[in-house]
Amino acid sequence: MRITDIKTFLVDATPPGGWGGGGRNWLFVKVETDEGIHGLGEASGWPRVIQTAIEDLKTILVGQDPTRIELLWQKMLLGMMGHGMTGVVGAGAMTGVETALWDILGKKLGVPVVDLLGGMCRERVRVYAHAGEPERALRYVEEGYTALKCGGLHTPVKTVRRLRNALPDDVDLCIDVHGPPWFTVPDAIRVGQELEEYDLLFFEDPVPPENIDALAKVSESLSIPVAAGERSSTIYGCRELIEREIVDVLQPDMGRVGGIYQMKKIAAQAEAHHIMMAPHDGSNGPICEAAAVHVMASIPNFLILEHRANDVPWRYEVVTELPVTDGHIEVPRRPGLGIELDEDVARAHPGGTNVAAVTPQNLERMYVEPRARRRRLLER
Repeated sequence: MRITDIKTFLVDATPPGGWGGGGRNWLFVKVETDEGIHGLGEASGWPRVIQTAIEDLKTILVGQDPTRIELLWQKMLLGMMGHGMTGVVGAGAMTGVETALWDILGKKLGVPVVDLLGGMCRERVRVYAHAGEPERALRYVEEGYTALKCGGLHTPVKTVRRLRNALPDDVDLCIDVHGPPWFTVPDAIRVGQELEEYDLLFFEDPVPPENIDALAKVSESLSIPVAAGERSSTIYGCRELIEREIVDVLQPDMGRVGGIYQMKKIAAQAEAHHIMMAPHDGSNGPICEAAAVHVMASIPNFLILEHRANDVPWRYEVVTELPVTDGHIEVPRRPGLGIELDEDVARAHPGGTNVAAVTPQNLERMYVEPRARRRRLLER
């Protein structure tokens, strides 16, 4: 079997109401072979730029055996030497292609990807939805979700308190403050201490990701689980978070982690340090989600998977649906990833620019007087 072509589909997946002040794209990847078997992948991070990177990588992949996945990953890595080998663009490009190679291998052998990764530790994967207001949170609980995440960037304590008071005790809560530049280490520690009484599943990205020592200071000062890692790629990018045991929950993004095997390797590293896995999947499309489901079903240290419950209305028209039942996704048992892409639907939603808008209001929040900012952060 040989690779004959690699195609990409840039899809405008901006949900109703926008996405972080800007747009959002999905980048789907299709690897074709001379035996008529094709594989599907998805890349995230900076999809329009990654699309070009994949076109460049295609020159060293066409004609190769798609079942030699590790070898081709190393070829792609070396092929990007001098271009930021494990940065978001490079890792995203490798992820899209590598995921498709696993899909091909599973289809060729007639088995689901999870079986190639050691088999299932679980037959379904727990997911959480997003809700910042009690009304939406209660709707998701009625639909069967057992865990929710809120994004209390400016009033985190108040947001969590309102949700906790409105929801049943057995519903898990977590919060993502997105590591904004105005969240200092003292701010993050104070907020985390205020949140301890609510017994959160995790406190995500309490400070910007550029300074690991700052994150370590926050983690050491809190008794609630700290989560981070969505902007880290490959075993090399996640190594320090794991080896120094800075986080309790690791969150690599399935669209830019480097691929299925990289996610599996990272999970094994984390397992040795008793760190749980909860992959970031919030901006990704359904192919990334399918890949994450297969990997997370195969590892012992899985905690929960992010799921975009309120997305574009045609999400499951473009790719086969993996339904959420009682807050879980069942692991597909069809060969490969167990999904298919409708290329006509993908082409009907061509991608555009997707850089988040930087508004004067956002910039002003970075320079608020520190005491006033902290009062708002700690508001109940």
